[in-house]
Amino acid sequence: MKKTLQFTFLFCIGIILFTAFEVKTHQQTPVYKTGDIIFQNSHSSQSEAIKLATHSKFSHVGVIVLQNNQPYVLEAIEPVSLTPLKTWIARGDQKYYEVKRPKQNLPVNAAVQKKLDSLQKIYLSKHYDIPFQWTDEKLYCSELVWKLYEEVYGLQLCPMRALKDFDLSSPLVQMALKQRYGTAIPMDEQVVSPEDLYQSALLESIK
Repeated sequence: MKKTLQFTFLFCIGIILFTAFEVKTHQQTPVYKTGDIIFQNSHSSQSEAIKLATHSKFSHVGVIVLQNNQPYVLEAIEPVSLTPLKTWIARGDQKYYEVKRPKQNLPVNAAVQKKLDSLQKIYLSKHYDIPFQWTDEKLYCSELVWKLYEEVYGLQLCPMRALKDFDLSSPLVQMALKQRYGTAIPMDEQVVSPEDLYQSALLESIK
C-alpha cells in the first residue's frame, strides 16, 4: 500500500512538472501569424545612420507571411524578397529580433487573402528604394510594411514624418544624406521609419 501511494505521488509530481514545462515552452515559442511585424538590426551599410537618425535599436523591418504553414518575411531589400524566417533572423545582428502584432484581430477571410496575395506579387517585382521616396515605383522596408497594412487591412499604423523631423545631426547621418542626395536634400519628403512602426499605439509585443 505504501509503495502504491509513493508511486502515485511521484507520478502526479511528474505530470505537474511535465505540464509546467510544456506551458513554459509554449510561452517562449510564440506562434506567428500572417501580418506579424518583425524588427531587427541589419548589417547593411546604412544601418547605423538609420538608428542614429531615428534613435532606435532597429534598422530593418518586415512582415511575416505564412505559406504552407511555414513562416517567411516579406521585406524590402534589393529586390523586394520573401525570405524564410530562420534565414531572416540569422542575417540580423546577433540574431536578435522582436515581433509585434496589432492589438485588434486582423480579418482572416478569402477577400483579405486575395488582396494580400495580389499585393505580395506586385511588391516582389519591385526594387529597393534607396532615396526613401514615397512612391509606389520602389519600396524601402518600413514603407512596404506601412503600405501593406493600409492596402490590405485598412490600417495606418503610424503618422508619416518629414525627413527634417528626424535627428540629422550625426556626421554619419550627414554623410549618408550627402551620398544619396548631394546638396539637394528633400527635407520635406514624407518618411516612415522602423522605429515609427515599433512605437505604433496599434501594436503590441509578442516576442
